[in-house]
Amino acid sequence: MRLFRKPPRIRRPLQIDQRGLPIPHVDLSLHDTAPCRLRDHYYASLQDNLLYMSYTHESGPRPPPRAVRLRFDPNDPYSKNRVNSPVGGDRLGKTPAPPTTPENVVKLDRIVLHTMLKEAISNRSVLLNAIASFRAISGETSNGGGRHSSEGVQIVKGKKSVSGWVRPGVPIGVKVELKGPQMYNFIATLSEFVLPRLREFPGIVLPPSSSNMQTPSGVAGVVSFGLPPEALGLFPQIEVNLEAYPKIHGMHIHFITNAQGQGAQNKARALVSGFQIPFSRK
Repeated sequence: MRLFRKPPRIRRPLQIDQRGLPIPHVDLSLHDTAPCRLRDHYYASLQDNLLYMSYTHESGPRPPPRAVRLRFDPNDPYSKNRVNSPVGGDRLGKTPAPPTTPENVVKLDRIVLHTMLKEAISNRSVLLNAIASFRAISGETSNGGGRHSSEGVQIVKGKKSVSGWVRPGVPIGVKVELKGPQMYNFIATLSEFVLPRLREFPGIVLPPSSSNMQTPSGVAGVVSFGLPPEALGLFPQIEVNLEAYPKIHGMHIHFITNAQGQGAQNKARALVSGFQIPFSRK
């Protein structure tokens, strides 16, 4: 008695890609194999708390925005080629926040890790250590798990010439973007293993309470901070095989949210603090 059927006959050979690997006939994608604890925490409790903390009641419809008055008449031929900026300067920092609804509660879009190595200008092989460490702590590879949106660890090149050391097109660093479960897993590792063991880290430094929040960075909804080189060795993926990384480096971490308009910075900080990331004020 035969328990299994014979495998189907291959009618045509699989195509081979540039790396010499076979291309399957169907699209393969890797889905979540385990529940994401921090993502469930956000949708179960943190989302409702953020809506309560950031809700602003509006009794009626908003008035139409004020018309932008330019400095020069656009129909004047004498000012046709001038830089015609609005009167009063750029009003990006005074952009009002969208109405508060359950659909636009602040949430985390992605996390960007990046580092810059000055030694890479003269020796590009220095970037190999940074690429390997970022792949280890993020778990991201190009099109990994069938996700075509995943670009993996990317090499950052200079965009403009800086006298002395940077030239356009010269590799100077690496970066990686985290989305989905990898993003929440990185936050869990950061808040549970790295920051508690990092010496002299009181938290993300906040600006003074009297600082002006009507700036482009105040309405961006991005929380950024840096970690010293010794923090890289505290990640479990690096600590288990620290001898494989001859030189450790620091990094910058950017929490990018969907918050916009006035008060976006405070909403983003409240969201990040809900994931057990500490803050401190000088």
